[in-house]
Amino acid sequence: MKTHRTLRATLAAISVALATPLAAQGVTVSDWGADDQLGAANRMTDQSVLDAARLVTTGKVYSLGLIVDSDTPAFPPRSLSVTVLQPNQTTNSGLGSNKFTYNDDIFMGWLGIGPQIDGLGHAGIDHVYYGDRALDDFAKADGLQELGLEQLPGLVGRGVLLNMADYYGQDPVEEGTAYTREDIEAAAQAQGVEIREGDVVLFHSGWLNLLDGESADPARYGAVEPGVGVSGGEYLAELGVMAVGADTWGMEVVPAEEEGVAFRVHQILQPENGIYILENMDTRELAADGATEFLFVLGQARLRGAVQMIINPIAIR
Repeated sequence: MKTHRTLRATLAAISVALATPLAAQGVTVSDWGADDQLGAANRMTDQSVLDAARLVTTGKVYSLGLIVDSDTPAFPPRSLSVTVLQPNQTTNSGLGSNKFTYNDDIFMGWLGIGPQIDGLGHAGIDHVYYGDRALDDFAKADGLQELGLEQLPGLVGRGVLLNMADYYGQDPVEEGTAYTREDIEAAAQAQGVEIREGDVVLFHSGWLNLLDGESADPARYGAVEPGVGVSGGEYLAELGVMAVGADTWGMEVVPAEEEGVAFRVHQILQPENGIYILENMDTRELAADGATEFLFVLGQARLRGAVQMIINPIAIR
């Protein structure tokens, strides 16, 4: 009878645990304290920046942000448009006696399109976000009250490129290919590069060639992708990286490794570990030059309350 009572008590405890919100179980607790809004960007120090700057030996600059327009595939229902106009000039020759004229533009759209950074207010677990923040406590319709990208001063550090197209011998890497812990370790070893705490790790798959290469297939590009798998995400979090990016629209593998699971790697990196996500990074020139490590520099627009932002990071070798 005691055994039965013990079993019932154990089952009851499991049921309570499963019914308890993940935040209450401490899944999204920050390593830097409950009030922290920077997450893994706390790993950016004066010394880490100086160390990354020493990687510059040629001075070559690489733009990692692809060109964006209204046709760029985006996660539904995201879209954008730009309207160019000449305010208060259509009925005259311009301003002043020197006839000064100018163009302005109006942006209408979502900030999570094309090359983008996902701030720590983006990915959650059952409406709980980084630092055990419940949705209703910080996410308002007119902007995030906490975790907005205005909090982030930028990201500067050692960048590491893992060429997964070379590793798998596929260009592009097939959709549904998950970069596991073992794959990431092996790819880094093959390139002779070590992933360290505070790094910005980028994955090259050749996927962007589906947008503008000879075999362009934008529909395929935006529907599926190779990417970081669950064990790969856990491994990168254990190493203490600052950001993870890829030349794909979602960074992680789609379809997911487990049927019915949605963007689990986003959850591992962001609410559970405070790691930034970079998507649609144009890594092709870096890969063509055989780059493995470089100085990574990102200065995003500091729009108050923004969840995501279109970006153009720079790699310098």
